[in-house]
Amino acid sequence: MLKLTRLNGEKIFINPELIEYLEETPDTVITLTTGKKFVVRESVARISGQMINLKKQMFLNLKK
Repeated sequence: MLKLTRLNGEKIFINPELIEYLEETPDTVITLTTGKKFVVRESVARISGQMINLKKQMFLNLKK
């Protein structure tokens, strides 16, 4: 799960498998495959980096 921050400071957790796309408009907007949208403080670069790190952890754990 990705831990993110809404513009009002509320912490939310989003399943990265449900992210359809990310936009910077200049705020970061996350659109899920369900059509739901979230506006968060984190940048697209930071979110994509978190997603990559999660995938790395998942695949490294499979090798054990």
